[in-house]
Amino acid sequence: MKRQGQSQNMKSNQMEKGQKFPLTIKRLGINGEGVGYFKKQVVFVRGALPGEEVVAEAEVIHPRYTEAKVLKTRKKSSERIDPPCPVYEKCGGCQLQHMNYEATLAEKRSIVLQAFERHTKLNIDTLNIQPTIGMDNPWHYRNKSQMQVKKEGKFVRAGLYARNSHELVDLSECPIQHKAINRVTRVVKQILTDLNVSIYQERKHKGAIRSVVSRVAFETGEIQVVLVTKTNDLPRQDAIIAEINQRLPEVKSIVHNVNEKKTSLIFGDQTKVIAGNRAIVEKLGSRSVALSARAFFQLNPVQTEKLYNKVKEVGAFTGKEKVVDAYCGVGTIGLWIADQVAEVRGMDVIAEAIEDAKMNAQENGYHHLAYEVGKAENLLPKWIKQGWKPDVIIVDPPRVGCDKQLLQTIKKVKPKKIIYVSCNPATLAKDVEELRQENYAVKSIQPVDMFPWTAQVENVVVLEVKN
Repeated sequence: MKRQGQSQNMKSNQMEKGQKFPLTIKRLGINGEGVGYFKKQVVFVRGALPGEEVVAEAEVIHPRYTEAKVLKTRKKSSERIDPPCPVYEKCGGCQLQHMNYEATLAEKRSIVLQAFERHTKLNIDTLNIQPTIGMDNPWHYRNKSQMQVKKEGKFVRAGLYARNSHELVDLSECPIQHKAINRVTRVVKQILTDLNVSIYQERKHKGAIRSVVSRVAFETGEIQVVLVTKTNDLPRQDAIIAEINQRLPEVKSIVHNVNEKKTSLIFGDQTKVIAGNRAIVEKLGSRSVALSARAFFQLNPVQTEKLYNKVKEVGAFTGKEKVVDAYCGVGTIGLWIADQVAEVRGMDVIAEAIEDAKMNAQENGYHHLAYEVGKAENLLPKWIKQGWKPDVIIVDPPRVGCDKQLLQTIKKVKPKKIIYVSCNPATLAKDVEELRQENYAVKSIQPVDMFPWTAQVENVVVLEVKN
């Protein structure tokens, strides 16, 4: 039973909504917000930078932390800059445009360090975390956009929802999207407006077109447009196709996807090509890569080469290795290392991606790359029963990290080396800690800035069996 004095002390330390207090920002949090401490309580402040002294106001009180906003900045960071994007404060797509780019690279390394400090029992002082690999020109790097659409009067708007709201921020000119994607978005909006096409209304769950997804191949210039509808039919389909063909001749693939559910997910399960090719073709180094509508491909092709070069470097392949490429997508990692390994077997749950991966292996002349639809935790045991055991397992999972069954399977298979590619430092650290307990040592951690001006950071981690 707590003593009365202890209870009163805890109550006196409890933050209250609307409370104003001085705060020194110590670091950036995983979502790019400034982090400080007031009376031993963690406070997250959006838009604040390390080293700044501010007067903050508590907005949302949680049991273990508080969210606050800046009322006044008493001391500005020397790394603070003016964000070039006019809708930066509203959009929410970027979190760090108000910070010098070189400083964001250092902070991203710090975010990775914090994740490993929190979620592992590793000695942080001896952890080999390399400086973040950045971009020479960190603008117009995204090859894909997924824009929600909304009707405002006679006009169709397309963009992203503002932070913590369902207010659509129209994005006609986004400085991190490839310029061709910005143009496609503007023209498709105009086509939908001109043709008076039915637009989805989220609150009523009525209407047709709910999202426009565009992807550009940096090297070939080919573009794919996907129209996502709530309805099974695409209204005015022939007219839309004709207008896109006339106004956007660089579009080589037009696809219709159906998503009937009340969900924040973009894609539904039904996809069909309504004009042009099934996929567009990108070049990654000397390799040709076919990309269909729902297949995963890295959003930043420039940094992807740096990321995959790091995978190749830490793999230190001799030409004899059997490699598993889990969550393989269209098979790009396998293509990148194909010349240095004996065999690659990859898997993904998206059938279209595996179809692309097989085509990509064939088109590039690689006959020792094999791909199957399914989960690694199901396919790996089957292959081992057949007498095939991998020397190296490469995983590149979604943000939620590796499936727990896959981790258990990896621990049973015990490959000599695991190369973990991750876009989420927290789930990466948790999974590394679980694998580390099975006699694996962390050899290196390499952050790569795949998403400049955001708080996200990609990593390549190498684990090897201890001698």
